[in-house]
Amino acid sequence: MIRTMLAAGASALALTLAAPVAAQSETDAETPTMSFGEWGFDTRYLSEEIDPGDDFFAYANQKWIDENPLPADKARFGAFDLLAEKSTFDVKAVVDELTGKPVAELTADEKRIVDAYNAFLDTDAIEAAGLAPAQPYLDAIRGAGTLSELVTLWGTPGYPSPIGGFVNVDAKEPSRYSVYIGSGGLGMPDREYYLDETEKGLSIRKAYQEYLTFLMGEAGYSDAAAMAQKVYDLEDSFAREIAWDRTVRRNRDLTYTALTPEELQGLSETFPVAAMLASAGFDSTDRYVVGDMPPSAELITELGLSEDVTAKIGGGTPAMFELLANTDMEVLRAWTIKNFLSNNAAVLPSRFDKASFAFYSTALRGVPEQRDRWKRAVDATEGMLGELLGASYVERYFPPDSKAAMDELVANLRVSLAESLAEIDWMTEATKAEAMAKLDSFDPKIGYRDNLETYQGLSITASSPLANSMASAKWAQEDNIAKLGGPIDRTEWFMLPQTVNAYYNPTKNEIVFPAGILQQPFFGKDADLAVNYGAIGGVIGHEIGHGFDDQGSKSDASGALRNWWTDEDRTNFDKLGDRLVAQYNQFCPLDDGETCVNGRLALGENIGDLGGLSMAYRAYKLATEGKELPVIDGLTGDQRFFLAWAQVWRSEYREDALRSQLRNGPHSPAKYRTNGIVRNFDEWYEAFGITEDDELYLPPEERIRIW
Repeated sequence: MIRTMLAAGASALALTLAAPVAAQSETDAETPTMSFGEWGFDTRYLSEEIDPGDDFFAYANQKWIDENPLPADKARFGAFDLLAEKSTFDVKAVVDELTGKPVAELTADEKRIVDAYNAFLDTDAIEAAGLAPAQPYLDAIRGAGTLSELVTLWGTPGYPSPIGGFVNVDAKEPSRYSVYIGSGGLGMPDREYYLDETEKGLSIRKAYQEYLTFLMGEAGYSDAAAMAQKVYDLEDSFAREIAWDRTVRRNRDLTYTALTPEELQGLSETFPVAAMLASAGFDSTDRYVVGDMPPSAELITELGLSEDVTAKIGGGTPAMFELLANTDMEVLRAWTIKNFLSNNAAVLPSRFDKASFAFYSTALRGVPEQRDRWKRAVDATEGMLGELLGASYVERYFPPDSKAAMDELVANLRVSLAESLAEIDWMTEATKAEAMAKLDSFDPKIGYRDNLETYQGLSITASSPLANSMASAKWAQEDNIAKLGGPIDRTEWFMLPQTVNAYYNPTKNEIVFPAGILQQPFFGKDADLAVNYGAIGGVIGHEIGHGFDDQGSKSDASGALRNWWTDEDRTNFDKLGDRLVAQYNQFCPLDDGETCVNGRLALGENIGDLGGLSMAYRAYKLATEGKELPVIDGLTGDQRFFLAWAQVWRSEYREDALRSQLRNGPHSPAKYRTNGIVRNFDEWYEAFGITEDDELYLPPEERIRIW
């Protein structure tokens, strides 16, 4: 039942990273690489044919893209992926050192790492074991004769459940932990896949139903196709009756409903709510936060929700309770078995792994080849013991001077935003004071946390990767539940030190930058200052900006979900956001202009980009104030600043992956994270001589600056 979550309401820089790619090895002879020149950007990649004002992304990146075709195992490849792949190789070096040691010389922690890695890597043993390791779990599912018995399994770590829960900081009372509850149950990435009647949508559904039929056949159902159809029909009901549209789920005013235990159990007279909570270990709290409770008529009026918005709100958890209570037990057991097999496909015989890849990677994202097993073994080991590996990673790859440089950058960005807040003409002094208090209370975390997790009590075996996965799930659930009733752990991180990403967490008002991202192209200790500010400066600013985007701005300086705005200021802010939505809705790269960026879904990330680069530019000017800025390779400091931003988003997509990103991702595709932002900067127009004859040109009155 438990779900692994970044944090309720947290926003990451690039949660939709595809499988990463990087440095070459004997098994990756064709893997692309990237040069950053002597000062942080290799000018060989600047196009001589593309005008920067027509397509700034292509001007800075197209030559590299043309020279580096997508690797066969990637849905997307670019700067993020390059660095993420480097992290995989770096962690592999740590693992190789341990696997090269005699077993007798390994510490207990080192042995757990070696055993976890080797167990996942040993495909011969996995093949020989067949379904025997999974059989006890499958038998338990088949043996659940009543809904209460099945619900008890759903709450047991490692078993799939259509209702998820986790312990997290309470969004409206951030001094305490509460249990968050929500419904899910979909086998495809989003409800829209069940509703899509286009030719592409129908082909994906056909491929999914074939995958379900395969799983039901392997599970031993005599008429696998018929049971697959019943499971699909159940998920179709989840999509049509229960699930919410992604754009609506972003609204934090709609996704917080606090209930007492009695109120939660009162949502259904027929579903065994108490058994569900007890099994998951969530029965020792006085507050449950339901994330998909349909809003009352009063709340709809208070928030001014239109019929178009309310039509996108499904029945949520109350409707899920009723649907499950009225569904045939045979179908519920089959759904549970299907998900158990699918969730664990990587550690079951290869036919499961191949079938899972064929649907989730090839059919959905167009990826023709599976990623190397050893890389997936690194990922699996990180998923269980990631901070143990992170401790070694930091020792090897994160020099102290990188942290010091980041501290200085963050300080300059805070000054930058403070100056910007003081100058804003659309915000009253009362709201500015609240915004300044929030900025002052920001908690930046750089590189890694001091008290890295040691996973005490997690037993790992060298003989069964499935057993390791189940043990890890149990440990994670118990660790999560242990927070209830305790003080807020402000040292906790939701990313590993070696992760190439970053995030903002509104309930703690913190920005977090793991060591993995603090490398080129984001940051180089010897790189030009303009490049560092345009790259990592823009990224840090992006995360700070999440605290002031359309949803992060709903939390105050303490992290509490509270309206600290005057009505007039909020209206002005929302109008600016609406204008940004309209700009991004015009980017329609696929299906003859029919598939476009969803500007409303991507609004938070786009505000983060726009505000982040604004902060970074001002901070760059603060850092170089009074200094003579050099021209390097014929490029001014401002030109290098904007090129660094473009280089951060250097990437290419497979068409199916791009379509999925446009439909389901809260992040705009990389091209528009570049072009859609720079065209709003007067400084970019001046730096590159952009005129009204250029395709990206916006009249000054149409350019948007929010923070």
